[in-house]
Amino acid sequence: MIRRERSSGWLGWFEDTGHRHGAEYPLQMTIATTNGESVWAFRYSSEGRSRSLYYSRDVRTLRELYPERPLLHEVSDETRIIVSEPLVDLAEAWNEVPELGYGHIREGGHELHAFHPR
Repeated sequence: MIRRERSSGWLGWFEDTGHRHGAEYPLQMTIATTNGESVWAFRYSSEGRSRSLYYSRDVRTLRELYPERPLLHEVSDETRIIVSEPLVDLAEAWNEVPELGYGHIREGGHELHAFHPR
């Protein structure tokens, strides 16, 4: 069991409230959000064993790897897909968001980072 010090911020509020009401692991989340220009995909749980989260590689690379897939030719170069489990058996298509991590996807690239809520 992972216990954290009393924390601040909205995640801390959820965890603190859950612990006060007897929940051993009060928070389990995978979240994707956008500001219209970038997308962030977060993977977190109080237990430290959250469900999986993936996002697709850039479509230009996928078209090179899988030229026989017509859907890849119908979407824009900047398209990304965010899923809990890979949708199809395209081994090179997916980036897994690491446990306690997040992906930042924007025009021209993506990055993976550690996620340490306050």
